[in-house]
Order: sequence, then C-alpha cells, then structure tokens
Amino acid sequence: MDAHTLAYVWFALIAVMWTGYLVLEGFDFGVGMLLRPLSRNDTERRLVINTIGPVWDGNEVWLLVAGGAMFAAFPEWYATMFSGFYLPLLLILVALIIRAVAFEYRGKIDDDTWRNRWDWAITFGSWIPAVLWGVAFANLVRGVEIDADRQMVSSFLDLLSPYALLGGATTTLLFLTHGAIFIALKTDGDFRHRARAWASRLAIASGAVGAVFVVWTQLAFSDKTWTWVAVALAAAGVVGAALAIRRGREGWAFTGSALAILVSVVLIFGSMFPDVMPAINDPAHSLTIANASATPKTLTIMTWVAGFLTPLVLGYQGWTYWVFRKRLTAERIPAPIGLPLRRDVDAR
Repeated sequence: MDAHTLAYVWFALIAVMWTGYLVLEGFDFGVGMLLRPLSRNDTERRLVINTIGPVWDGNEVWLLVAGGAMFAAFPEWYATMFSGFYLPLLLILVALIIRAVAFEYRGKIDDDTWRNRWDWAITFGSWIPAVLWGVAFANLVRGVEIDADRQMVSSFLDLLSPYALLGGATTTLLFLTHGAIFIALKTDGDFRHRARAWASRLAIASGAVGAVFVVWTQLAFSDKTWTWVAVALAAAGVVGAALAIRRGREGWAFTGSALAILVSVVLIFGSMFPDVMPAINDPAHSLTIANASATPKTLTIMTWVAGFLTPLVLGYQGWTYWVFRKRLTAERIPAPIGLPLRRDVDAR
C-alpha cells in the first residue's frame, strides 16, 4: 500500500478500536453508574458488580490499544489532542484508576462503611468518564482552536460548549441504557425485571437526547450524505432496544444499544474525515489524515503486527464472554470465606 492508503486504513482502524472501547466499556460504565440506584442491599450490589467482574478489565484494554495506535499512527494528532485535552483526560484517567482500585478493594474488609465508600468510588469513577468522553469526542467533531505550530490553544471552558455538553449527556444516557440492558441480560429473577424496567425508561431518555445530538452533528458538522445512514441506524438501534427490552428480549435489546453506540462513533469519525482534529480558528491549521500521520514504514510495521495480534485478542475476549455467559441471581452470591452466611456481607 502507498502512504496515503495506509494512513486512511489506520484512521479507520482507530475508529474501530474506539468503537470497541465505547461499546464494551460503555456497558461497564452503565453498570457502575447504576450500582447504587438499582441495588437495595449489599448482596444486590455484589450481584451488579459480578455481572462485569470477569470482563471489565479486559474491556479497558481497548482504550490502551486505541491510544497506543493513535500515538504510533498519528503522532501529531496524539500530541495535540492529549496536550490540549489534558485536564479532562487526566480526570478520566484518575476516575478509571479509582474505579479499578474500588473493584478490588471493596471486599477486603467486612465493614459497611468501607464498602459504602468504595461503592461511591465505583459510581463516580463510572460517571466521570461517561460524561467526559462524550464532551471530548463532540469537541473533535466541532473543532478547537489550533495555532500554526499545531498546538491547541482552546481553554478548558472553551470545551464546554452547548454542543459538547449535549455530547456528554448523550454518551452518559446511552451508557446507562446499555448497562441496564446488560444487567437484565446477565441476571434473573426479580432483579432482572427491575433492570428491565430501568432500561425501558432510560432508552426513551437516551433516544430523545441522542436524536438531537446526531441530527445536530449531521446538519452542522458533516458535509457527507452517507453519514445520514449512521443517523438513521442510531435511531433504529435505540428504538429497537426499547422495543426488545419491553418484550423481554434482552439479547436483541443489547444488540440494539450496541448498534446505536457503534454508528454514533461512525458518525463522529465520518463527520471529521479527512480531518482528525479540525481547527475552527483557521482551517489551514487543521490536523488531517495526511499531515498528522506517521511515516509509511511505521504504518507498514503496525499493519503487520495488527494483522497478527488482533485475531488472537478478539478470540481470547470472545472466549471470556462465552465462559461467563450464564445468568446470575442474588441467591447464588456466595458467602464470604471465613464469615457467617449473611446476605449483606461482601467479599471477593
């Protein structure tokens, strides 16, 4: 492949990696955000955590892969974005670290106050990335101020435009819906019905807010006709998820919510193309696929490595989901080792 083709291929691959991260980590965030409002006692909170226990850390690998691919394939894009978005990305990183620690430490001590604090850490560690990822991607579509040296000069407050805040609300509601559906898919009994009711209500809210965001994106920031297909598919995904969850078809509902997130990412990257970071102050300063990409040799080596390792990663992650595919119930949550059998006790 020539240099331009390789750069376009890696732009598409990075879009795929971000799609994988947001679809998979999206329901993780949704589960974390629903940990307290959906659960009535500690046993049910343990049940909620156990739905994502075997997979949450594997889902986060997609973020590392997407960030690493951006660094290697588009170093100019990576440098400008990660320096310009330093504060929101730092907040996301801190939230993810606290959330990961909370999953591991909440059951280390048999104390209600101890567990309660870590539960709040999981909750806030899920809310913050869910909101800020939407704000960040909305700003990539809208554009930021970039100077002649390819340094982003927009302030943090500049990133909080109405469109960006709407993007944050959209990702948050989509992740909440995605997470509620996943809980309904992974549990049984009364808790399953409760999660299904939450998912039905959240699907309506995410559909209303998401519709405004995708139409605004298409009309204001996309000059391509084909991205209307992504808008239509996003609407179909949310509507399909809402109808399926009402009928108790959690699998189809999960497919619908995943489709809505997937095509929303397609709309975002499609609207940016051929830019990777538009400059609203001067289009000549925009970072494009052509001027932000790495050398052809780097892209060639990355292509060979990705072609070899990607099937292995996908195969392993698919196998993990298959092994832990069974539904969970509160009655089957085991008592902590060395502690009396009580429904309100937790240990991992």
